[in-house]
Amino acid sequence: MTLTALEKKLNYKFKSRELLAQALIHSSYAHEHPELGLKDNEILEFLGDSVVGLVLADFLFSNYPGLSEGQLSKLKSTLVSTNSLATLARKLELDKQIKLGKGEEKNEGRKKKSILAGSLEALMGAIYVDSGYQTASLVLFSLIKKYFKKLPRANFQINNFKSALQEYFNQHQLPTPVYRTVSESGPEHEKVFTIEVSSGREILARAKGLSKKSAEQKAAQKALKKLFKNKFQAISDETFIINQDENGLKTKD
Repeated sequence: MTLTALEKKLNYKFKSRELLAQALIHSSYAHEHPELGLKDNEILEFLGDSVVGLVLADFLFSNYPGLSEGQLSKLKSTLVSTNSLATLARKLELDKQIKLGKGEEKNEGRKKKSILAGSLEALMGAIYVDSGYQTASLVLFSLIKKYFKKLPRANFQINNFKSALQEYFNQHQLPTPVYRTVSESGPEHEKVFTIEVSSGREILARAKGLSKKSAEQKAAQKALKKLFKNKFQAISDETFIINQDENGLKTKD
């Protein structure tokens, strides 16, 4: 994919192509090619992290006045998480555009969520430098608007699966859920973990993930689905929403 194709996906044309190019240069590539005198994307990533956070905080504050500070924080954390930003990066095909050093290429850096999320933040930082906050805000919102289509305008709560499962068992005075690694498989750089969650002697669910944290969230999600028959709606790999009027799954800030 060319830089022009990326601009079309963003619906934004850079005044400075140098900024766009810099946003896609990982430090590993710059370090391996000192003769080129390239600037890597780390400073743009640093700036973009703040831009993304401010844009989303601004939007949530303005559009969800009925939510508490705790709920707004949970929602913002979901949207700025490494998982969410890496997903956006893949949709923009940044995984095909990033310039990586040979070491990172060998370690499948194009699949690493941290690198993908960082490239998305660097891209937003580059747009901010190129055209300012308002433009960066418009571009970012056009990328994440699908998340907001899933949200009711009011009377909902948000939580991650593990926290909600623990709160449910605490509220019903049942043994706290315990997570156990059942198995690990695959090469060192791409291991698959199988996690089992149980309460007392009862096995609630089992799930696989590319990290223990991911597998635990998936196992908790499966357990909640058994308990509540899909009365909640997932908005990310770790987070869900549920209408406060629903019976049963009540969460706390």
